Amino acid sequence: MTSPYRLLKQSGECAARLGEVHTLHGVFPTPIFMPVGTQATVKGVTPENLTELGARIILANTYHLYIRPGHELIRRFGGLHRFMHWDGPILTDSGGFQIYSLKDLAKITEEGATFRSHLDGSKLSLTPESAVAVQEALGSDIMMCLDTCIPYPASREEAVKATALTTRWARRSRAAQRETGQLLFGIVQGGMYPELRREALAALVEIGFDGYALGGLSVGEPEEVMYDLTEAIAPEMPADHPRYLMGVGTPENLVESVWRGIDMFDCVMPTRNARNGMLFTSQGRIVIKNARYQDDPRPVDEECGCYTCRHYSRAYLRHLYMAREILSSHLNTIHNLHYFVGLMAGVRQAISEERFAAFRKDFYAGRAAGDPEGA
Repeated sequence: MTSPYRLLKQSGECAARLGEVHTLHGVFPTPIFMPVGTQATVKGVTPENLTELGARIILANTYHLYIRPGHELIRRFGGLHRFMHWDGPILTDSGGFQIYSLKDLAKITEEGATFRSHLDGSKLSLTPESAVAVQEALGSDIMMCLDTCIPYPASREEAVKATALTTRWARRSRAAQRETGQLLFGIVQGGMYPELRREALAALVEIGFDGYALGGLSVGEPEEVMYDLTEAIAPEMPADHPRYLMGVGTPENLVESVWRGIDMFDCVMPTRNARNGMLFTSQGRIVIKNARYQDDPRPVDEECGCYTCRHYSRAYLRHLYMAREILSSHLNTIHNLHYFVGLMAGVRQAISEERFAAFRKDFYAGRAAGDPEGA
């Protein structure tokens, strides 16, 4: 099996690495942050905005698109790329986390997951085979195996049982995959037990996937636990395949996880926080509704070159937010995504120039220099 990943440089300072992933809709560099477009849209922005701010790959969600508008409708429109007017790579999550988060409406069996739609209560199901079939209909570049997400905390017995089920589902997912050119990633579960993670990873490598993801993190565990698990498992993931940490996270999480050898990230934080008026800057976070910005003429971040920072003041952005104008979410989202995407571009350049340790130090120094709110 030929890997879609090409390693360009291994850092001499840490486990960080520079690479690229080849897909049906183009090549994207790693480490990379993927904006989340759950329902075939990255909330608040257009595909043209995403291209302008430097996004190279986005994420959409199998569960949500399966429920509405339906994968067969999207197939009839020529696939997800044509349906949403995005011509770059797309990764689709399998829906396992959404089923986990709706556990009161779902039942997990050996066969798969049965659940009630959060929209109308209708009874639906996803199996490892149907999750792959739905993603093939969507036409995503990277598909994820259906998995069972383990809550935190969980007993070792619970983690063993759920991890074994995820591995069996992974084997079925791989067997169900057709020759479409789409990539399929396996998901390493195991809860907060490193030895279970290692066993799960070994089983997935034996099956053989195009990439490997760490799932079931950022589910309420302390950050130190997440970092320790990532540091323990990431270097053991195949060096010639992409490594993906699912659902993570803050800017600090990204920098620390790249340091530990992770290549790919996604999180709703930049878009969700933008709608809630929290903006990310090189000196920390800004809560734009605060009265201190009422007559502040500065851009959100004086070191940022995004469309929002080039044209609008903090005072204007506060006014939009307080007036509940739709434009508030649009401009805030452009800025936050530009920050996350730009952060990873800076990370890649630092790894390329063998100065990621200095970059990491400066990253934290910028935050320490900010005021108590962060900017």
